[in-house]
Amino acid sequence: MGQSMTMVIDDATFCKVEVKPWLFAKRKGCRAIDINGCDKVEVYWDLFSARYGSGPEPLDGYYIALVVDREMVLLLGDLRKEAFRKTNSSSLGSSSVFLAKREHILSRSVYCTKARFRDNGRIHDIAIECETAGLVEPRLSVRIDEKMVLQVKRLAWKFRGNQTVLVDGLPVEIFWDVHNWLFGHVIGSAVFMFRTAMSVELSSNDSFSDLSPVSRWQTLKERKPQASLGFSLILYAWKNE
Repeated sequence: MGQSMTMVIDDATFCKVEVKPWLFAKRKGCRAIDINGCDKVEVYWDLFSARYGSGPEPLDGYYIALVVDREMVLLLGDLRKEAFRKTNSSSLGSSSVFLAKREHILSRSVYCTKARFRDNGRIHDIAIECETAGLVEPRLSVRIDEKMVLQVKRLAWKFRGNQTVLVDGLPVEIFWDVHNWLFGHVIGSAVFMFRTAMSVELSSNDSFSDLSPVSRWQTLKERKPQASLGFSLILYAWKNE
């Protein structure tokens, strides 16, 4: 069992690489891909010396690069010099921005992950817990760095909603949808979104602020993360019964 890296462009999968845990497994390489007749498009990766924490993403010692017609258009990781040397490409025309992250987490009771809410900010521990056993009314709690930032009581009536909290002085809006946990199929997932900023269009739209929490949540789910000026973390939480 290992990890995989998948590249998706315009909702179509163009590149998927399996990273095996074996000692002599190939963890670096390149692949040419065809995207609607564009100029030469290549994906380069080097995960040979990558160092991992508790999550699936490498912390350092790696690079993943997307090169179009010998121009670097996307570069992830800290081995920047190695990436440019390997690809023999020109420098980035502009800095890339981390817009969104999607993650699937599996647990019996407490769902944990890590996230950075601003560029060069520190990594925060996030823990989500839904308490149902022995309670007349289920309740939901969210902790960031072991500090309770959100608690929802009478969850059967508030299974969808949103609330803004402060993390490092930055407003972070938390949306939750736990309908599947309470009323749906046993294998259904709950969905959580941590969003650091609203899009210019939404934040300036008075009609959006007048919507109910449920309607706001549905509106945001239907919009693409690229519409935001901030960062969005989307979590799919699955019960491991």
